[in-house]
Amino acid sequence: MTDLPGRENDPNENPFAMFGDPEQIAAAMRQFADMLSAPPSSGPVNWDMAKNIARHVVAAEGDPSVMEGERRQIVDALNLADLWLNEATALPSGVSNPQAWSRSEWIEKTVPVWRQLCDPIAARMVETMSGTLGAAGLPAEAQAMAGPLMGMMKQMGGMMVGQQIGQAIGSLAREVIGSSDIGLPLSDNAALLPGGIAAFSQGLETPAEEIRLYLALREAAHHRLFQHVPWLRAHLLGAVEEYARGITVDVSALEEQLRGLDINNPEQLQQALSGGNLLKPEETDRQKAALARLETMLALVEGWVGTVVDGAADGKLPSSAALAETVRRRRATGGPAEQTFATLVGLELRPRRLREAAALWQALEADRGVDGRDAVWNHPDLMPTADDLDNPERFVRGEPEFDLSGLEASLREPRAEDGEGGEDDRGEGKGDPA
Repeated sequence: MTDLPGRENDPNENPFAMFGDPEQIAAAMRQFADMLSAPPSSGPVNWDMAKNIARHVVAAEGDPSVMEGERRQIVDALNLADLWLNEATALPSGVSNPQAWSRSEWIEKTVPVWRQLCDPIAARMVETMSGTLGAAGLPAEAQAMAGPLMGMMKQMGGMMVGQQIGQAIGSLAREVIGSSDIGLPLSDNAALLPGGIAAFSQGLETPAEEIRLYLALREAAHHRLFQHVPWLRAHLLGAVEEYARGITVDVSALEEQLRGLDINNPEQLQQALSGGNLLKPEETDRQKAALARLETMLALVEGWVGTVVDGAADGKLPSSAALAETVRRRRATGGPAEQTFATLVGLELRPRRLREAAALWQALEADRGVDGRDAVWNHPDLMPTADDLDNPERFVRGEPEFDLSGLEASLREPRAEDGEGGEDDRGEGKGDPA
């Protein structure tokens, strides 16, 4: 009788009750199957598993396919936005094949760039975890024979990191609007998500057409920048890789949690596999410097996009100022870019930095015009630094004059020393002390 005290899990009523929730057990077993099915050359993360987890996350809340009418609206908006941008920037078009995606399609199409972003960090985490745990407490003779164990530990580490990444990408897919929400395009094609636009539009009294077109302007502006500034994507990914090279994992916390892990408890196993605090890297001075460079460049990208979009929308979209403020509030409360880099490298993008970067681009445009503003992207050495964001006027007005005078002086000095003219200058110099 299951209604008697202490008989809730009577094995005579349910012979499998002692093993816990069958659905939880099945989920855990699927995760282990995914881990074991990963080929050895697949890299530090089981990306098939991560992708499946991400798709399950979005499917749990519904992910309808894009209707033909929605697709036409988005393609038309991206094409019109790209046309408007011709008047606001010197960079040529970056929209060649505009698309509309569901959330699942966003996951599928952006995985290649996620691999570039995540693999360097995941590799260091997996290497640290497997190396430390595989050799912990083993004598030297046993460590030499621990090859198979090390391989299994790497698979386990890849599974833990893969599940954490899959959960993060799935959660992000519910928030994104297009391919460039995190600050760099995750695809070569400009794309918007009808579901993301609908979520962004909730609570706004702005016409749907204006919202769609404003978001299309932002998407198209990102693609112009990244497609015609060839060093920019590698520069951002390089900062992430530089950060990854200094990663160490809190091994004592990892060992402690695994030591107390009950493999017969599916909920506890699920929590351990999701990573949690185990995978938070310890920051070094080198990593902090890489994060500072990453934050500055992401702020400059966002500041430029905001400035260009404001210029393109001026006089055409009555609600552009209100929509720009909505985007700023979204970022201040933790938008997709903030979520991504907070999860990936622990970087918190400060709203103040974004405002300072926008002010710098606006000052550059006022002083040098659109062509002069965009010419700064020609080489990474021309880009503003973190100090320049603190004092944009100094960068705008002081940097060009300093560069030119320094160049002229360097051209004159060698000729004076070699006796090729400049005798009057030398004579004046000798006579000064007298």
